[in-house]
Amino acid sequence: MIRVLVTGGTFDKEYNELTGTLFFKDTHVPEMLRLGRSRVEVQVDTLMMMDSLDMTDADRARIVAACGAAPESRLLVTHGTDTMVTTARAIATAEDAALSGKTIVLTGAMVPYAFGSSDGLFNLGSALSFVQALPPGVYVAMNGRCFEWDKVEKDREAGVFRDVRR
Repeated sequence: MIRVLVTGGTFDKEYNELTGTLFFKDTHVPEMLRLGRSRVEVQVDTLMMMDSLDMTDADRARIVAACGAAPESRLLVTHGTDTMVTTARAIATAEDAALSGKTIVLTGAMVPYAFGSSDGLFNLGSALSFVQALPPGVYVAMNGRCFEWDKVEKDREAGVFRDVRR
Protein backbone atom coordinates (compact mmCIF):
# COMPACT_ATOMS: atom_id res chain seq x y z
CA MET A 1 0.00 0.00 0.00
CA ILE A 2 1.05 3.57 -0.68
CA ARG A 3 0.18 6.39 1.69
CA VAL A 4 -0.71 9.69 0.03
CA LEU A 5 -0.18 12.70 2.27
CA VAL A 6 -2.10 15.74 1.04
CA THR A 7 -0.80 19.21 1.93
CA GLY A 8 -2.77 21.38 -0.52
CA GLY A 9 -0.95 23.50 -3.07
CA THR A 10 -2.22 24.36 -6.53
CA PHE A 11 -3.23 20.70 -6.87
CA ASP A 12 -6.25 21.27 -4.63
CA LYS A 13 -7.17 24.91 -5.23
CA GLU A 14 -10.71 25.88 -6.23
CA TYR A 15 -11.79 29.03 -8.07
CA ASN A 16 -14.37 31.42 -6.62
CA GLU A 17 -16.14 32.88 -9.66
CA LEU A 18 -17.67 35.73 -7.64
CA THR A 19 -14.43 37.07 -6.17
CA GLY A 20 -11.95 35.75 -8.72
CA THR A 21 -9.84 34.20 -5.98
CA LEU A 22 -8.44 30.75 -5.37
CA PHE A 23 -9.26 28.87 -2.17
CA PHE A 24 -9.14 25.41 -0.60
CA LYS A 25 -12.09 23.18 0.15
CA ASP A 26 -11.45 19.41 -0.05
CA THR A 27 -8.70 17.44 -1.72
CA HIS A 28 -9.28 16.26 -5.27
CA VAL A 29 -6.94 13.25 -4.89
CA PRO A 30 -9.63 10.53 -4.45
CA GLU A 31 -11.51 11.83 -7.52
CA MET A 32 -8.28 12.02 -9.51
CA LEU A 33 -7.41 8.42 -8.63
CA ARG A 34 -10.91 7.34 -9.66
CA LEU A 35 -10.80 9.25 -12.97
CA GLY A 36 -7.32 7.92 -13.66
CA ARG A 37 -8.68 4.40 -13.11
CA SER A 38 -5.87 3.73 -10.65
CA ARG A 39 -5.72 0.20 -9.31
CA VAL A 40 -2.96 0.99 -6.83
CA GLU A 41 -3.95 0.45 -3.21
CA VAL A 42 -3.60 3.78 -1.41
CA GLN A 43 -4.48 5.41 1.88
CA VAL A 44 -5.15 9.15 1.46
CA ASP A 45 -4.55 11.38 4.49
CA THR A 46 -5.12 15.13 4.39
CA LEU A 47 -2.51 16.77 6.61
CA MET A 48 -3.29 20.35 5.65
CA MET A 49 -4.75 22.39 2.82
CA MET A 50 -2.51 25.37 2.24
CA ASP A 51 -0.45 27.23 -0.31
CA SER A 52 3.17 26.17 0.04
CA LEU A 53 4.27 29.82 0.13
CA ASP A 54 2.42 30.06 3.46
CA MET A 55 4.14 26.99 4.96
CA THR A 56 6.25 27.49 8.05
CA ASP A 57 9.02 25.36 9.50
CA ALA A 58 6.38 23.97 11.88
CA ASP A 59 4.21 22.90 8.92
CA ARG A 60 7.20 21.17 7.34
CA ALA A 61 7.99 19.47 10.64
CA ARG A 62 4.42 18.16 10.64
CA ILE A 63 4.95 16.69 7.15
CA VAL A 64 8.25 15.12 8.23
CA ALA A 65 6.58 13.64 11.31
CA ALA A 66 3.71 12.21 9.22
CA CYS A 67 6.21 10.59 6.86
CA GLY A 68 8.03 9.05 9.81
CA ALA A 69 4.82 7.88 11.49
CA ALA A 70 3.39 6.24 8.37
CA PRO A 71 3.68 2.45 8.53
CA GLU A 72 4.08 2.25 4.74
CA SER A 73 7.53 2.35 3.18
CA ARG A 74 6.24 4.14 0.06
CA LEU A 75 4.79 7.62 0.45
CA LEU A 76 3.52 10.21 -2.00
CA VAL A 77 3.19 13.83 -0.82
CA THR A 78 1.06 16.29 -2.77
CA HIS A 79 2.52 19.76 -2.35
CA GLY A 80 2.59 23.26 -3.77
CA THR A 81 5.33 23.67 -6.35
CA ASP A 82 6.78 26.93 -5.01
CA THR A 83 8.40 25.33 -1.95
CA MET A 84 8.27 21.64 -2.83
CA VAL A 85 12.07 21.39 -2.93
CA THR A 86 12.33 23.04 0.50
CA THR A 87 10.00 20.42 2.00
CA ALA A 88 11.83 17.62 0.18
CA ARG A 89 15.05 18.88 1.79
CA ALA A 90 13.39 18.95 5.22
CA ILE A 91 12.31 15.32 4.84
CA ALA A 92 15.64 14.13 3.41
CA THR A 93 17.76 15.81 6.09
CA ALA A 94 15.53 15.03 9.08
CA GLU A 95 17.22 13.10 11.83
CA ASP A 96 14.46 10.54 12.14
CA ALA A 97 15.31 6.84 12.00
CA ALA A 98 11.68 6.11 11.04
CA LEU A 99 12.36 7.70 7.62
CA SER A 100 15.16 5.27 6.84
CA GLY A 101 14.31 2.84 4.05
CA LYS A 102 11.28 4.80 2.84
CA THR A 103 10.66 5.98 -0.71
CA ILE A 104 9.04 9.42 -0.60
CA VAL A 105 7.93 11.25 -3.75
CA LEU A 106 6.59 14.81 -3.74
CA THR A 107 4.43 16.04 -6.60
CA GLY A 108 2.13 18.92 -7.41
CA ALA A 109 0.58 20.92 -10.22
CA MET A 110 1.19 24.22 -11.96
CA VAL A 111 -2.53 24.58 -12.79
CA PRO A 112 -5.34 23.69 -10.34
CA TYR A 113 -7.01 20.35 -11.03
CA ALA A 114 -10.41 22.06 -10.90
CA PHE A 115 -9.51 24.10 -14.01
CA GLY A 116 -9.72 21.01 -16.23
CA SER A 117 -6.47 21.74 -18.07
CA SER A 118 -4.30 20.85 -15.10
CA ASP A 119 -1.10 18.87 -15.20
CA GLY A 120 -2.09 17.47 -11.81
CA LEU A 121 -3.70 14.24 -13.00
CA PHE A 122 -0.65 13.34 -15.08
CA ASN A 123 1.72 14.29 -12.25
CA LEU A 124 -0.22 12.22 -9.72
CA GLY A 125 -0.15 9.17 -12.00
CA SER A 126 3.54 9.57 -12.73
CA ALA A 127 4.36 10.02 -9.05
CA LEU A 128 2.41 6.85 -8.18
CA SER A 129 4.51 4.94 -10.68
CA PHE A 130 7.78 6.47 -9.47
CA VAL A 131 7.05 5.76 -5.80
CA GLN A 132 6.55 2.07 -6.62
CA ALA A 133 9.70 1.74 -8.71
CA LEU A 134 12.35 3.91 -7.03
CA PRO A 135 14.72 2.81 -4.28
CA PRO A 136 14.47 4.43 -0.84
CA GLY A 137 15.09 8.16 -0.88
CA VAL A 138 13.33 11.48 -1.35
CA TYR A 139 12.30 12.62 -4.83
CA VAL A 140 10.38 15.33 -6.67
CA ALA A 141 8.21 14.18 -9.60
CA MET A 142 6.82 16.71 -12.06
CA ASN A 143 5.75 16.52 -15.71
CA GLY A 144 6.82 12.91 -16.22
CA ARG A 145 10.28 13.43 -14.78
CA CYS A 146 11.65 12.42 -11.41
CA PHE A 147 14.53 14.12 -9.62
CA GLU A 148 16.53 13.41 -6.50
CA TRP A 149 15.62 15.99 -3.85
CA ASP A 150 19.01 17.71 -3.95
CA LYS A 151 19.34 17.79 -7.74
CA VAL A 152 16.23 19.76 -8.71
CA GLU A 153 14.92 23.29 -8.76
CA LYS A 154 11.83 25.04 -10.03
CA ASP A 155 12.56 27.27 -13.01
CA ARG A 156 9.90 29.91 -12.42
CA GLU A 157 10.44 31.64 -15.77
CA ALA A 158 9.96 28.45 -17.79
CA GLY A 159 7.37 26.98 -15.43
CA VAL A 160 9.15 23.62 -15.14
CA PHE A 161 11.35 21.68 -12.77
CA ARG A 162 14.85 21.08 -13.97
CA ASP A 163 17.81 18.94 -13.03
CA VAL A 164 20.64 20.71 -11.27
CA ARG A 165 23.82 18.91 -10.36
CA ARG A 166 25.31 20.40 -7.22
